Amino acid sequence: MEKITIRSLFRKKREGKKITMISTYDYLSAKLCQEVGIDCILVGDSLGMVFQGLESTLPVTLEEMIYHTKAVRRGAKDSFVVVDMPFMSYQVSLEEAIKNCGRVIKETGANAVKLEGGEEIAELVYRLVNIGIPVVGHVGFTPQSVNVLGGYRVVGKGEEAQRVKRDFKALEEAGAFMIVLESMPKDLAKEITQSSKAITIGIGAGPYCDGQVLVFYDLVGLVEDIKPKFVKKYLEGARLLREALKTFKEEVEGGIFPSEEESYG
Repeated sequence: MEKITIRSLFRKKREGKKITMISTYDYLSAKLCQEVGIDCILVGDSLGMVFQGLESTLPVTLEEMIYHTKAVRRGAKDSFVVVDMPFMSYQVSLEEAIKNCGRVIKETGANAVKLEGGEEIAELVYRLVNIGIPVVGHVGFTPQSVNVLGGYRVVGKGEEAQRVKRDFKALEEAGAFMIVLESMPKDLAKEITQSSKAITIGIGAGPYCDGQVLVFYDLVGLVEDIKPKFVKKYLEGARLLREALKTFKEEVEGGIFPSEEESYG
């Protein structure tokens, strides 16, 4: 796999080729992503819910994001790795935000950081880009604002669409090279993408974005209790794993495993 850079991602946008992104948190899944040529890996703070079993992304810490990103980078040396900055790691002050974002880039080998929000973080995006830290934005439904938004829902219908467009424009003008569009009407995402110089990545935003992202554990069917409309399962992973574990249990209890083949002489 050729090393993916910002330049190669923009080349795909210019040529009308879709960009692929997977959100994952560990070495083995990242390695699989690189082996099949996934362009970008997002180390998402969704790890709080998917990996840790929490009810939201809010409790995830900066230390945890750094830990998981190091593992992902070891598995995917050539993919473009983006790191979610967790809740309250960039909202307190510009100085603290810059320090935390810089630390993530230095310690993990990631290519970019991702920030949720719009007009309110534009100055921070501008500062980060101008000191050499690439920024991915995130508008529409923003999980770190779940309490303010009143739960998980589609964002950008009716008058709300204007706010989404203002937030997107503010991020783009501040220098965000890529912006995630989450849980919004497909026509709004289409309008934004067609007028955008930045790369758009959709998740629950329809087919018109420059690329798409899904969480690895959703895609392979390991998550069963939560099923957003925008998730497509490409594998019944949980069912297959349960069958393997059940067979292991039966073979151990029945004295079948280990056999001579799995035993030393």
